[in-house]
Amino acid sequence: MHSSAALRLKIESDLQHRYPYALSPAVRTIREVAASGISAIDELLYGGLPVGAISELTGSVSSGRTTIALAFLANRTNDGSVCAWVDAGDAFDPESAAANGVSLRHLLWVRCTDEPGKKPPPPRNSFQKQSQPWTRLDQAIRATDLLLQAGGFAAIILDLADEAIEHSRRIPLATWFRFRQAADRTRCSLIVLGRAAYAQSSAALVLECRTDRVDAAFTNVIRGFSYSAQRVRECFSPITSITRKPGSPATGLSRWGGKPPCSSWSAQASWQLEKRA
Repeated sequence: MHSSAALRLKIESDLQHRYPYALSPAVRTIREVAASGISAIDELLYGGLPVGAISELTGSVSSGRTTIALAFLANRTNDGSVCAWVDAGDAFDPESAAANGVSLRHLLWVRCTDEPGKKPPPPRNSFQKQSQPWTRLDQAIRATDLLLQAGGFAAIILDLADEAIEHSRRIPLATWFRFRQAADRTRCSLIVLGRAAYAQSSAALVLECRTDRVDAAFTNVIRGFSYSAQRVRECFSPITSITRKPGSPATGLSRWGGKPPCSSWSAQASWQLEKRA
């Protein structure tokens, strides 16, 4: 017998009476999900986006990631839940959100802006370094941390879509781990919008979005978009799901099990959205 296998067997035999589940795999749990508001996405994700976890919606500009986020917020805010949108790029449009069904009375908008005219306070003494103003990315991360720790939010959208990939990838992994723990404790759905995936192992779901086709009636008139989404990564493999009946609450239950290889997920969903300019 190999030395490592023999050592493991000895440890298990020594601990089996004192700690029966010390080296046993964790039991399968039931992961709560909430409908995204787009039937194709809900079918792809076996019910919707996970509750109490981090979900990342990635893609380029006009890839449909914001559309999914607004549809999800519309479902959550219309049933009376309070949500938040942390806008790192100060690009959120309340009128578009209201047109997509979001109840603005139940939405907290956190705007992160640069203040070029505001100078940092002078140092108190010559030995203290002059403090630097927070960047918009720093403001977004700190605001998200405060909201998650405070609790009471059904969903928080962290919009990093306009941030450079190299800047967002500098967010420490410890920060994402803290976000994951806080989201699980407060049962909050933290949705990160970005050009790429940043949370790595702390994310329960990574959904890659892209534009398939743009329908144009004339040269300068856009009639509609056709989007598609691919499930790139999922920490829990779905076993069974409980479908939501018409008129029932948006939140359902879906059973999730062990972690599959990321490359095994190739399911796609597509949907259309009518827009007129």
